[in-house]
Amino acid sequence: METKKAAIVLVDISGYTHFIRAEKTSAIHAEEIIFDLLDAVVECASHPLAFNKLEGDAALFFAEIPTYEAETASNIANQVQDFFDVFYRRTNLLAQERAECSCNACQRVLDLKIKAFIHYGDVVFGQFRQFLELAGEDVIITHRLTKNSIPSSEYILMTEAFFRLAGNQPGLYMENFKEVFHDIGTIAGKVLYRKAGK
Repeated sequence: METKKAAIVLVDISGYTHFIRAEKTSAIHAEEIIFDLLDAVVECASHPLAFNKLEGDAALFFAEIPTYEAETASNIANQVQDFFDVFYRRTNLLAQERAECSCNACQRVLDLKIKAFIHYGDVVFGQFRQFLELAGEDVIITHRLTKNSIPSSEYILMTEAFFRLAGNQPGLYMENFKEVFHDIGTIAGKVLYRKAGK
């Protein structure tokens, strides 16, 4: 195992819990749709951002940033913005492809949204069998950020640690973020929206 400085990106599908239904056909179709959408996002990622694994309705990525490289961080931020475009193009296509299916999942594809969480810090890289595992406090922080009080279902949340590297993101509406998590303390950063008020 070794520790490296890295950006951690978690892309999470909003509305997943309500999207999944107990009825068998709908549940199967729902999982197919979720995998399809996450696959489209994963396919969009390119160096220096690397896909690590799927985590239910989320995809985990990382990018090693050994020094304070603003250019690399900006590249990552731009890729994350591209994820949103890819995701919504794919939801529109899936809605058309599945229009004739009357199940709840196929009829509600367009209800799905995504959120992205980006943090920068120390990541412990370890190998478990053929899998690369990411661990450490900063990986935990990234996952805890998903349990926040932001009312929107579509945004990019950058911690202060990552935002200091990436800087302002043109074309996005930005708000300050600060929240106290009982297990990790206060986390500050920026919430970025594709359009003001969303």
